[in-house]
Amino acid sequence: MLLWIAGVVEAVAQLEEVAGRVDYTIDSLQEKELSLEVDNISFFKDNEFGGSVMKGYTLPGLWIEPKLSYQPLSNLKVEAGVHALIYSGAYRYPTYAYHDIAAWKGHQFQQGAHVLPWFRAHLSMNKVNLVLGNLYGGANHGLSLPLYNPELVLTADPEFGFQVLADTRLLHFDAWLNWESFIFKGDTHQEAFVVGTSSKFRINADTSHIHAFMTLQGVAQHRGGEQDTAISVQTWMNGAVGAGVRWNADKRWLQYVQAQAQLLGYFQESGRMWPFAGGSGIYAEATARFAYGLHLRLGWFRSNQFISLLGIPYFGSVSTKKEGAYYTGCPQTLNVGLDYSHTFAKRYTFGAKVETYYHRPGAMRDAQGVLSWPKAGLNTSFGVYLRIRPRFVLGRF
Repeated sequence: MLLWIAGVVEAVAQLEEVAGRVDYTIDSLQEKELSLEVDNISFFKDNEFGGSVMKGYTLPGLWIEPKLSYQPLSNLKVEAGVHALIYSGAYRYPTYAYHDIAAWKGHQFQQGAHVLPWFRAHLSMNKVNLVLGNLYGGANHGLSLPLYNPELVLTADPEFGFQVLADTRLLHFDAWLNWESFIFKGDTHQEAFVVGTSSKFRINADTSHIHAFMTLQGVAQHRGGEQDTAISVQTWMNGAVGAGVRWNADKRWLQYVQAQAQLLGYFQESGRMWPFAGGSGIYAEATARFAYGLHLRLGWFRSNQFISLLGIPYFGSVSTKKEGAYYTGCPQTLNVGLDYSHTFAKRYTFGAKVETYYHRPGAMRDAQGVLSWPKAGLNTSFGVYLRIRPRFVLGRF
């Protein structure tokens, strides 16, 4: 598939994640070069979700990032532009549109499109990369599905803050701070930021016939701030440790088959937003990449009071469809996905995918304490995507 970053954790299979990746390597041959780049994903995604976990919805739209890029040194790159998100038929957008569009991020709105300034300064020092401003975020972190909903590649604000990336023969390391909400004195919403890390430890080379690896991942969100006195401080954490093995078949019809498993944890360090102070989960996944751009994934998740901060609610023990409701047992989700992508050129790709979630919720307790037993159900999602990233060289200065 397109835009693959060598060394990123192979815990991903969803088309939004693959389409959302970019190569962060600085090309020394582009020193002194000024260019115009236009990054765009146009998408249509239909989520037919029933049951008790979450409501269904449709996403028809696009986002576009026109930006100027200049490389004053062989190892320093500076980019500046804008990021605009547009849904077909929408005319009013929240000023902030990250994972949860909520009052704590303010009540300001924009008309016509959701537009944000975009800036990145990237310094490469041998095997270590420092990034300030807009990060290589989202799908580039390589978080597993229970920790990150790949649909955020289409809908989330670009991450902004500070990032450290490191690549060696045996290790890929990514650590970042994404500042989501800034506050001044007198603001009624909370300061909020996310910190995270995603590492892959290679036991042998990626190209080995049988490749083994281990993963360590974590994200934490903090809401509060020194200026905030009216709203209580809230901090939540997710972590995952896992191991996997991949058979590099390199056959005409089959590229590889991979299997991996993760143990996940959740901890509510402060605040009372969620019904559980802590929890855990188990995630197992098998993937296969075939010829003609086909990718198949089979995943199974079991939750024990686990809550994912950035993941899809099917990987957890709370309901977003019924406010205050949560699952008292150990809900399970079987996830099957089939992706197709075709790269016309290095910067032009079309893709489509079908996703299914078979969810067994067990017992559910609502906000009033009433216990019920929702039925297990099959939920489906379908999407098509077009990613284009033309680049125009304006000259050398």
